[in-house]
Amino acid sequence: MTDNEQERPSRRRRRGRPTRPLLGALSGALAGFSALAVAELVAGGVRPQAGPVVAVGGAAIDRTPAAVKDWAIRNFGSDDKLVLQLGILAVLAVFAPALGIAALRFRRTGAAGVLLFGAVGAVAATGRPDSTGVTDALPSVTGAAVGAVLLYVLVGRLAPPRPAPGTPASDRGRDRRGFVIAASAAAVASAGAGLLGRSLSGSSGRDAVASRRNLVLPTPGSPARAVPKGAQLRIPGVSPFVTPNGDFYRVDTALVVPKVDATQWRLRIHGEGVTRPVTLTFDDLLRRELIERDITLTCVSNEVGGPYVGNARWIGIRLADLLAECGVRPPSKGGPADQLVARSVDGMTIGSPVEDVMDGRDALLALGMNGEPLPFQHGFPVRMIVPGLYGYVSACKWIEDIELTTFDNYDPYWVKRDWARKAPIKTQSRIDTPKPFARPKAGTVMVAGVAWAQHRGIDKVEIRVDDGPWQEARLAAEDSRDTWRQWSFAWRAAKGGHTLTVRATDRDGRVQTEKRARTIPDGASGWHSVVVTAE
Repeated sequence: MTDNEQERPSRRRRRGRPTRPLLGALSGALAGFSALAVAELVAGGVRPQAGPVVAVGGAAIDRTPAAVKDWAIRNFGSDDKLVLQLGILAVLAVFAPALGIAALRFRRTGAAGVLLFGAVGAVAATGRPDSTGVTDALPSVTGAAVGAVLLYVLVGRLAPPRPAPGTPASDRGRDRRGFVIAASAAAVASAGAGLLGRSLSGSSGRDAVASRRNLVLPTPGSPARAVPKGAQLRIPGVSPFVTPNGDFYRVDTALVVPKVDATQWRLRIHGEGVTRPVTLTFDDLLRRELIERDITLTCVSNEVGGPYVGNARWIGIRLADLLAECGVRPPSKGGPADQLVARSVDGMTIGSPVEDVMDGRDALLALGMNGEPLPFQHGFPVRMIVPGLYGYVSACKWIEDIELTTFDNYDPYWVKRDWARKAPIKTQSRIDTPKPFARPKAGTVMVAGVAWAQHRGIDKVEIRVDDGPWQEARLAAEDSRDTWRQWSFAWRAAKGGHTLTVRATDRDGRVQTEKRARTIPDGASGWHSVVVTAE
């Protein structure tokens, strides 16, 4: 045998060595993919919220510090949930191949690692506030079991028992071919399971979609008055007076938007001071007198000048009337409960002051938004609206339970996370146009925007150019004290860079404070400014 013939086999072995770790990583990735796909399939039969990514994501949201949540909302907006889920998948994409490589030497340990991830998903699913019980663990447990078995089998193909002396190389090659066949079959089967799971999850809300599609809202007994002429300024760049449903901000913790069948929906009212507890159906609400009102909502996570504010025309029933029929009295009239805790179908709890709900303002159980049934992402079939309070203490979506209690006896979801118990909306204003860093032509430039102080109303808006004096802006017509108000100012812009600042004064005479405050614990404050360059 020549020297070249002796060297050739050893070179082949050296070239083959790097392939094993790569195939181990591929085995782990396939096992992780299969686990998620099977879990998705089982979740389609159980309920979409029980899927491991959704369950772990929800648990992560619950345990994330308020400051981090606020940062995520500020930077990602309504995409924060997508970013969270992608982050979870990215972590799995790192750990699954690592488990596959580890399984090359410790086969059982690698499979156990997959089972551990499944256990995390199962604990997260059963520990969620909206958990329906141990069945919520099935997607994670089943998916992990399939993933663990698959990893064990695939790694076994890569690391068969040491061949006996004289075993033909063709037999060892068959093991490698067996790996390719098994891996390919697993990939195809997993993709099919994932697609089927997606289909089942989509069909699980079919009845809810049908109930919304078939709903015709009755004509409200107390319709909203027509939007006053002049409430909507004809200035390009200003937010429309009525925010379209598709553009209305969404801030909540639901990774999967609940789809509730209105025909099966129930609302229970009970607790301290409720002398006549009641459980209502959706039809019960439809039979009551409906009122229609224009109301502006604001999220407490809205930074100064931020986008999380919108105005819509809501249709619903007066919540105060319903509570009074149940025997509820506000604290000012001797009622024992000072907090109304609203619970959502996804387990969210939101606490509102009973006094504010029953003081005569148009607090609603809303069924409609801008002339149509509530969109699912905005709370269909029923949500709460309380003018003048930030959403986290008033605007419970997908509501199914109202309990009367006290602030001393119960802390709702956000209060447990360092937000204030009571949060009336602060007087705020925003410059919509010109945008920051805009370069308008020198001369007359229209500066315009919106101001809001729900349930107090806006009395005045002022503009300051650089460090000059405050100058009063022109206010658009007012719809009601519960809606925002547009404003405009004709600015004679000289060439160069300038800072435009806005402030508002509410009907109580309170001037919007200059003092800057972050959103935590009860809403941001400060003046909104934009820097522009006139050319």
